[in-house]
Amino acid sequence: MRILIAEDDATSRLLLEKTLGQWGYDVTITKDGDEAWDVLQSEEAPNLAVLDWMMPNTDGIDLCRRARELEKLQHLYIIMLTTRDTKEDLAEALEAGADDYINKPFNRKELQARINVGMRMLNLQMTLSKRVRELEESIQRERQLQGLLPICSYCKKIRDDNNYWSQVERYIEHHADVAFSHSICPECYESVVKPEIAALKSSVGQSKSTDASK
Repeated sequence: MRILIAEDDATSRLLLEKTLGQWGYDVTITKDGDEAWDVLQSEEAPNLAVLDWMMPNTDGIDLCRRARELEKLQHLYIIMLTTRDTKEDLAEALEAGADDYINKPFNRKELQARINVGMRMLNLQMTLSKRVRELEESIQRERQLQGLLPICSYCKKIRDDNNYWSQVERYIEHHADVAFSHSICPECYESVVKPEIAALKSSVGQSKSTDASK
């Protein structure tokens, strides 16, 4: 899991980098809010960020607000890191979009506990997102099966949304959670199978009669 650190103090930045690295995280280091914002705009942006409140250029609070305005960063878990510790400060950070708050200088055990909470929240979000996607796909498949399907009058193939023609069983297997087990209905047995069996027996009988006459 990648974690973004935005910290302008070199000592705190190095300590955070070493601590999180020892815990097995892939750490991305930035020195101010502008650098951190550039990282968050990248295609492989970290899912968790530890942001110092007071930084040059864009500070942690402004960075929180900007992140929450973007759809792609709604999942970002943000931990605000600061020396400010009043209830008013905590309320301001949470209202800006921070998920958690830790005071400087940080305690290693407290930091690890808060990082673990963030990871659990992110894993829960990913699980829920996966379930939602699966549900949406299931609903879409059901709608496709309930709608009007173009079917060939002769060969009975079905035309899909990409204008390809498929056998009925292949189409349904692709759009629904079913598999076909082929069998023969009574009507087809009487009208198709029995005549074929009779024709086969007749053909075998004629072949035996021909061989006997030779």
